[in-house]
Amino acid sequence: MTKGITPIVAKKAPAALGPYSAGMAYQNLLFLSGQTPIDPSTGDLVSGGIAEQTAQVINNLEAVLEAAGSGFDKVIKTTCFLTDMGNFAAFNEVYGKAFISKPARSTVAVRALPKNALVEIELIACRD
Repeated sequence: MTKGITPIVAKKAPAALGPYSAGMAYQNLLFLSGQTPIDPSTGDLVSGGIAEQTAQVINNLEAVLEAAGSGFDKVIKTTCFLTDMGNFAAFNEVYGKAFISKPARSTVAVRALPKNALVEIELIACRD
């Protein structure tokens, strides 16, 4: 591991589905891996549609941010992945309640996500 880069361990977030960390910290910058709507207590995809899934993704991101000593007010950039752009308005409604600081964002349509999730969000934040 390069000096100064440390993994973020978030016990309240779902375990990684592969060989990666929930996030990495370098100085005051945080790079969070994409979170999907996995319930950390069961390891299963949450039931419901895009609103419920987006809410769970936000909960998972919050758990990783908290573990790293940060919060939504310090998010710089998000990248959002949707399997159906027809869900964009409903996604935006839930997203907007959490990301009130309006960080920079990219939203892209993807063919599929792990466990057939409808949404995934990754982000960059700071902790100063």
